[in-house]
Amino acid sequence: MKVIPVGIWGGYPKANGATSSFLIEHDGFHCLVDCGSGVLASVQNYVPLEKLDAVVISHYHADHIADIGSLQYSRLINYYLGKPSPVLPIYGHDQDEENFKELSHKEQTIGIAIQETDIISIGPFEVTFCETIHPVYCLAMKFTVNGRSVTLTADTEWADRLVDFAQGTNLLISEANLYEEHLGKAPGHMAGSEAGKLAKLAGANQLVLTHLPLHGDPAEILAEAKGVFEGNAELAVVGKVYEV
Repeated sequence: MKVIPVGIWGGYPKANGATSSFLIEHDGFHCLVDCGSGVLASVQNYVPLEKLDAVVISHYHADHIADIGSLQYSRLINYYLGKPSPVLPIYGHDQDEENFKELSHKEQTIGIAIQETDIISIGPFEVTFCETIHPVYCLAMKFTVNGRSVTLTADTEWADRLVDFAQGTNLLISEANLYEEHLGKAPGHMAGSEAGKLAKLAGANQLVLTHLPLHGDPAEILAEAKGVFEGNAELAVVGKVYEV
């Protein structure tokens, strides 16, 4: 399994960047996790849009869905050009009915509802979910192939249940949107020390930090994570291939 960061920012992207998103690949199957601002331009550096096989959406804040409409139009344009693609499944929860309906567009994409209790197959992946603590309903997710797994926290503040959910994961991709001085002041997000704590308690092999703030120096967030987690930890690097 290969994991490629497509974007790393929270809220909105820096110039020429993209919000937090990851491409997960195995045996030629390409799954995009979240599709916010700047993601559609960035992901084309790694896979043609028509080669995407599935998309999974954690929640419906703009920095995770802003480019869904453009993705749908990319497939519609190819259809008009005589190069139709198979219907693209976009997985998302249906707790927000209005936004869930927007995942389906003509014959180009179809929304497929996911629930916290689901264990589903997406291509070669077994995918499970866990509700996070965020101002809107949001799902963390774990992708497993051949006994190896990558866990993505999505957007969340500290939640004890994530420790069990991520237990023994090979790669933990954790949001780390807060500096330590902002802990308790911004709901729905974690600081570096909390991401490190989650990796440590879950026994993760590797920690990658994402959904980074646009202000300050994220290296400080990484330092806080490393102060708790003794394993390999780093800020997500756009385009880097993480082998799991």
